[in-house]
Amino acid sequence: MKTLNLLTRPIIRLRRKSENFRAWLSFRLSESSCSQSSEDKTLHGDVSEQHPQAKISPQPSSNPSSLLRSLAFVRGVSPTVLRKRKSKKRRPVMLLVAVISLTSLMGNHFYDQPQLDVGKRTPQTIVAPADANVVDLKTTEERRKGARTGSFPVLMIDPSLTQEINQDLERSLDKIEQLREISGPFPFVDSVLSDTTQQYLRQIQESQWQAILKLVEFESHSNQFEWGRKLPPQAQRLNNLSYTQAVSELQSYYQLSSPQDFSHLIDAIKTARERYAKALNQLEEEIRSQWSPQEAASNHPYYASVLELSDDLWQETRIGIAQSSKRILAQGIHPGLPPTVLEKAVEMQVSPLVNQEAKPLAIKLLTSALKPNLKEDIEQTKLRAEQAAQAVEPLIVPIREGEVIVEAGERITQEDFVLLDHFDLSRRGINWLGLVGFGGIVTSAIGIFWLVERQMHQCLRQRDQILMLLLTLSTPILISFNIPYTSLPAIGLLVGSFYGSTLGAIVVVLLTGLVRISMDVGWVYLLAGAAGGVLGALMSGQLRSREELALLGVGVGLTEGLVYLILNLILSASAGAIWYTVLQEAVLYGLAGLCWSIVALGISPYLESLFDLVTPIRLAELSNPNRPLLKRLATQAPGTFQHTLFVASLAEAAAREIHCNVELVRAGTLYHDIGKMHDPLGFIENQMGGPNKHDLINDPWKSAEIIKKHVTEGLVMARRHQLPKAIRDFIPEHQGTLLISYFYFQAKQRGESEGYPPVHESDFRYHGPIPQSKETGVVMLADACEAALRSLQDVTPDTALKMVNKILKARWQDNQLIDSGLTREELSTVAEVFIKVWQQYNHKRIAYPKGALNYPSSVKS
Repeated sequence: MKTLNLLTRPIIRLRRKSENFRAWLSFRLSESSCSQSSEDKTLHGDVSEQHPQAKISPQPSSNPSSLLRSLAFVRGVSPTVLRKRKSKKRRPVMLLVAVISLTSLMGNHFYDQPQLDVGKRTPQTIVAPADANVVDLKTTEERRKGARTGSFPVLMIDPSLTQEINQDLERSLDKIEQLREISGPFPFVDSVLSDTTQQYLRQIQESQWQAILKLVEFESHSNQFEWGRKLPPQAQRLNNLSYTQAVSELQSYYQLSSPQDFSHLIDAIKTARERYAKALNQLEEEIRSQWSPQEAASNHPYYASVLELSDDLWQETRIGIAQSSKRILAQGIHPGLPPTVLEKAVEMQVSPLVNQEAKPLAIKLLTSALKPNLKEDIEQTKLRAEQAAQAVEPLIVPIREGEVIVEAGERITQEDFVLLDHFDLSRRGINWLGLVGFGGIVTSAIGIFWLVERQMHQCLRQRDQILMLLLTLSTPILISFNIPYTSLPAIGLLVGSFYGSTLGAIVVVLLTGLVRISMDVGWVYLLAGAAGGVLGALMSGQLRSREELALLGVGVGLTEGLVYLILNLILSASAGAIWYTVLQEAVLYGLAGLCWSIVALGISPYLESLFDLVTPIRLAELSNPNRPLLKRLATQAPGTFQHTLFVASLAEAAAREIHCNVELVRAGTLYHDIGKMHDPLGFIENQMGGPNKHDLINDPWKSAEIIKKHVTEGLVMARRHQLPKAIRDFIPEHQGTLLISYFYFQAKQRGESEGYPPVHESDFRYHGPIPQSKETGVVMLADACEAALRSLQDVTPDTALKMVNKILKARWQDNQLIDSGLTREELSTVAEVFIKVWQQYNHKRIAYPKGALNYPSSVKS
């Protein structure tokens, strides 16, 4: 048996290498276009607590990236260098494609450009070859456009606004009626006292009223000829016309009536005074609640006068106010009508209908209640604008045969150019100089984008570059079809969501500049679209759900419409008629921005799948524990699932501390060990205290193959469930090319004891690749430390930190992190974060007495 093993093991090893080479050759022939920056980045958990070095690695025959590593080993070149070389070879091709595509599409006006254009000097004198009456289409269209813009809108009465104004006015009049009911009828006594006296007695202060009562009693017992010399002090201060009339009328009634009648009169006056004071207080509260202190002070006299009117006069005033309002609203109130003009119009309508005494009150009520009730009749406005445009006569430029169009050396005017172009004398053709110059501008713009991309340490794949080019070309394509609503908002949202806010904003800004330089687009339209695009790019990278993206679309639409409105109003602030046209266009432009946001939201999932992209939103969706693969992992391999959750906690905290993509780290960690579902009992965390499968196998070579197979099976599952490449990368890269040391040393011991040939280390190493990003590197470290940290009990944080640093140092010295971009300083930070997370999971607990366990109410801390 020993002799058979000695003969078969070299043959098996040679067969494996032969299969690997054939697989690599087949892969190279069938997938020659593969240029993936990191094909299989992912992390794996420790095999077991019993065998801490037993790890899983993929089979090279099923992993294109591992085949690339094999090729790198043959050539003596790092696989990362090979990828960069392939990327560098393809970058000039994509650059050339981008320059040609953008230049040819945006620079189409260079294809048929006149050499003798407006503003240029003609090298020779040019005469007309024949008689002609040439229509200057450009100037004519400009004049017609001005006529359309300058035409006044047609306004119509808005019934709903009119009804609303009438209802508001009616409510105001009803409130006045309520106040008058509180103040009581006026006059409150018939024929005994004049209206002037009754009004005076209601509104004077209580001290004044008491003084008048004393004076009336005093006069009744005094000689009227000595009255002026014997007045009480209070009465002397009130000596005025109203006072004199009130005292005289009360004195007369006192002398002519019985004491009982006079007492009833005094009671009626007191009641009227109380009701008047109550109504006046409520009126003041209403005024203070509706206006500022200054406005309340100015409006108080007008509204207080409503309590001074007699009942008949108030009814007459109310009818006059209603009739005046009806007439004014029937004529229509123009938006923006100055208040002084409205006040004069109200005064003209009120004067013949309202008594002079109530006229100020009526004017104040109407000017406060009346509002513009005219709206634009869009159809009639368009019709009038078109009629105004058609009324503009075409500009005809006459010319006779032999007449000089332009002298040699003179600058060509618009009129000259019309004639030259009519007779095909403008020398139209391809403007190669302008086309090449614009191509240089496009190249410079792409160069700026490339510099920003390098500054951000991003390496776009070829498929990413193709997507970016397709999105960029959408704007000039739409403009070439005379569609003014540019796709800049959608571009900003998509690029910002896929590749980050900075790249998204740079693409929008550069594209805006190129379009403005090369194409005939109004800069107001362009800036409005660019504002929406930049906002979408800057905000989309921070979103974590498609609901937030939908809300951002609303913000993009509002921003686009508002910027368009502001820019147009700055240019034409004095044109009142233009306001309505601009407002309508601003609303349409805002709706266009919203529609582009909806388009971006709708096509985003398809682009993510087609171009293998990951966004924060998609990563959040993939991290949902209800995803099919994660639910299967929790059910079929519960120990592995718990291991995955702890690794995710470690890696996520470390990634946040060293500023990595936290969402990518979490999602990648959750899927890094899904391959263990192919044989859950092959890993100690799933054996739940049962027999160890590897003890039963008793063959380190087979055990190593089982361990490594979880990577290849994990990649198969990931592709079957269409996980993005960025997530698939965690599956092989979290193991790198680590040695499955437990079974390796077991094989060496068995070989030495049983006389086997030397054991090859490559048979017990993962096939890689090693981590190609900080994210996969962090997960490799978290995976390596997870089992060790779980096994620690009753140790200090310093002891745990030393152990973690030892594990990280081993990975560093094994060159597993050489391509990840992690630095020594970051490794120290990662180790400290791991210890903090470990302490959170392993906090001290209170040891309860045995007797306390018998009570169901006891609670563990």
